[in-house]
Amino acid sequence: MIEARHLRVLRAVARSGSFSAAARELGCTQPAVSQQMKALEQSAGTPLLVRAGREMRLTQAGEALVRHAVGILAGLTAAEEEIAAIAGLRAGRVRLVSFPSGSSTLVPTALATMRAAHPGTRVSLVEAEPPRSIEMLRNGDCEIALAFRYPEVRGADPAAGAEWDDLVVRPILADRLVGLVPACHRLAKAGVARFADLADEPWIAGCPRCRRHLVEVCESAGFTPRIDFATDDYPAVIGLVGAGLGVAALPELTLASVRPKGATAVRLEPAVHREIVALTLPDLAQVPAVEATLDKLVDAAGR
Repeated sequence: MIEARHLRVLRAVARSGSFSAAARELGCTQPAVSQQMKALEQSAGTPLLVRAGREMRLTQAGEALVRHAVGILAGLTAAEEEIAAIAGLRAGRVRLVSFPSGSSTLVPTALATMRAAHPGTRVSLVEAEPPRSIEMLRNGDCEIALAFRYPEVRGADPAAGAEWDDLVVRPILADRLVGLVPACHRLAKAGVARFADLADEPWIAGCPRCRRHLVEVCESAGFTPRIDFATDDYPAVIGLVGAGLGVAALPELTLASVRPKGATAVRLEPAVHREIVALTLPDLAQVPAVEATLDKLVDAAGR
């Protein structure tokens, strides 16, 4: 097998005309050059050099190999430089998938600090809710998935706790659920409400995973919620509540970037949190750009 180190020596011999001159150029000994040329000729299966007086000249096969070696070594050098740039965070890319409320709150701060610290690393963003975002990660469509899950209230899905077992999990935030009621609601001024206090209210639910969890929480409180409206768009949930069409239980993060006009947030009892994490594959966790982006997401939550 032809090795890159042998090609470098052959190129030096062709350029300098002798083993000794090539050795000086490469910073090694003349016997080492001779030994590597013998190994290269054995790999090639034909003579590559002939002696002409005090000089070494290329055979036709040697000329062909040197001609190809120029491109091979140039490509290898470019690859080494690109890899070094990626390893040093001077280049590279990270594809991030996030759920909408994470995209509008945690992600902007994280990406701004990432760009300031490592301007050569490009981070792209697309939106998807779990479990779709986790599927994208496993399929190779992204390097990091910002995701969430709720605690199993009744243990209805034994597999739910294992859905991240094969992934690297970086905890980001414990995001508490808050109640949202119309501003004129009887509980608006109280500032706190038990789930049971809202048993007779029409409900406005969010994404499918949030919706399923809402039903579990309410049923554990002794009632099944009457869901009149369901939408993945949190501003729409807030607007419907503000119009007096029902109540909602939203993650606190969803209220950070939307002003709830006509609606009032109240603390829900008992407290319920969703777990927000950044997920990646074990082999990707050691990639410098991925690791740096994960760190910036953790820092953004801390702020």
